[in-house]
Amino acid sequence: MEEKKKSPYNMWQNTGYMLTQAWRNYPSVIFLCIALAVVTAAQTVTELLIAPMVLQKVETAAPLEELLLAIGGFSLALLVLSGLKQYLDTNTMYGRVGVRISIVRQIGIKMARTSYPNLKEDRFNDLEGKSFDACSGNQDSVEYIWTTWTVILTNILGFIAYLAVLSGLHPLLLCVIIATTVAGYLVNKRINEWGYRHREEESGYIKEMYYIREKATERFLAKDIRIFGLAGWVNDIWYKTLRLYQGFIRKRESLYIWTNVIDLLLSLLRNGIAYAYLLWLTLTSGMSASEFLLYFTAASGFTQWVTGILEMFTQLHKQSLDISIVREFLEYPEPFRFEEGEPLPQNLRTPCEIRLEDVSFRYPKAEADTLRHINLTIRPGEKLAIVGLNGAGKTTLVRLACGFLDPTEGRVLLNGEDIRRYNRREYYKLFSAVFQEFSVLEASVAENVAQRVKGIDEERVRRCLEQAGLTEKVESLPKGMQTPIGRQVFEDGVELSGGQTQRLMLARALYKDGPILVLDEPTAALDPIAESDIYQKYSGMTHGKTSVFISHRLASTRFCDRILMLENGQISEEGTHDELLKQGGSYAKLFEVQSRYYKEGGKEDGE
Repeated sequence: MEEKKKSPYNMWQNTGYMLTQAWRNYPSVIFLCIALAVVTAAQTVTELLIAPMVLQKVETAAPLEELLLAIGGFSLALLVLSGLKQYLDTNTMYGRVGVRISIVRQIGIKMARTSYPNLKEDRFNDLEGKSFDACSGNQDSVEYIWTTWTVILTNILGFIAYLAVLSGLHPLLLCVIIATTVAGYLVNKRINEWGYRHREEESGYIKEMYYIREKATERFLAKDIRIFGLAGWVNDIWYKTLRLYQGFIRKRESLYIWTNVIDLLLSLLRNGIAYAYLLWLTLTSGMSASEFLLYFTAASGFTQWVTGILEMFTQLHKQSLDISIVREFLEYPEPFRFEEGEPLPQNLRTPCEIRLEDVSFRYPKAEADTLRHINLTIRPGEKLAIVGLNGAGKTTLVRLACGFLDPTEGRVLLNGEDIRRYNRREYYKLFSAVFQEFSVLEASVAENVAQRVKGIDEERVRRCLEQAGLTEKVESLPKGMQTPIGRQVFEDGVELSGGQTQRLMLARALYKDGPILVLDEPTAALDPIAESDIYQKYSGMTHGKTSVFISHRLASTRFCDRILMLENGQISEEGTHDELLKQGGSYAKLFEVQSRYYKEGGKEDGE
């Protein structure tokens, strides 16, 4: 069994971390929480004193004016304290939310700016998901810890005040109250922790039901559900999981009922002893009714302060574990250099030579290298094509050249210098790219192309859309370039086809206008006519640039200066299209197979 990793931060360190976050962003949170604790404890102590004090006035036959003044004074005090508590509680909330949002922002920035290899690590992604869970709402640890500490401070102040009231009684009574309270807490804690120990099981049921509901209501799956008659099958899975979850809840609640039973028995024991002792003092020492009421009420309330302190520190420990996860994620090590790296030469338009020197690469947990001993120079202004069967390592090779991955062995050089010495974010500025995996934002066409909200050069956007062959489509949209894409945010948004989306990504790459253009299967979703249109415009797109073109359709590589054939993680052939055909090797054979397929397809289409 794998040993559970110990949290790197303790409860006090995480409390200090949250205090630091609050001090940097919303320092008022700290002072408001302390003030709220003081006011809440004062209100409770005032409520404790009001009845005994009024009864004492009646017992001593105090004048009516004095009695009314006492009642009015206590009532006014309670009114002021209650209003002040409400004011503090409301105003503290804004700062608490602000601190949580600032941490959410840090998590988002970490996710967006982290080194690419981290995105492929299970540990990093697991921490990212749990970090967002700890910050997703008002009741989650990153925000609710302020409530927990406020309650702890309130309980400590109340404990001190009630202890002062009960100090006139026999110490043994206090020991009995504390002992029964702690015993009840420990027993109930053990029972209640059953749910915490089995939280992964509960989370699994909830996650499965959520997944089924999400998939059953997604519009793009609606056709499959209807065509294949999956509605009954989906419902069966849902109800099966629901029954398992209901069984889990029944088991949990049957255990939790013992909490109430134990609480009842200990309360009877504790209150019975306190009542008997105070009654004995009344009969033997002449304790007044007002004193009896004060001490009995204080004895009962003293238990709540002790329990509150214990429960809140237990809750604080759990919240501390969540905050530790957030801190682990934010401090997750970066394999690349960013701001601490050297800046690139000032003129990024300078011709760039990319050289892979004896490069090998193996993905984490893989049994073999994806690329082995690659030596390749991408010359400035060259149009390079990379071809090969699926799994040959084409995309991995491009990721290495772009700096998304570092070689397991060997070096990637920019104009003769190892790219690991540079600020990797500056290095990325050299590349405009269309990858197989991309993101379409719920924003306007222009914002998707320019990748910004302000300062968009609309004329440049139009020019890039024209080069990508998307002008006619965009002009047909209700708001042209200002038409939003997607319908999750905008009701009037449009949805583009796969080919149109690929053209949009090409326009995005052209807008960036980096000196190196990388196209990884940029026409995979296009029909032959649209693909041909892109090829005809390729020379104009890449004018004055270095370009790297990945494709599985060998006919599309004719316009490139040089073609690399990858096989089994190595460069097996190299040359122009005509040169590789003359060699009669793997490239020529694969080209022949593809040519025959298209010829046969054309004949059948003609028939």
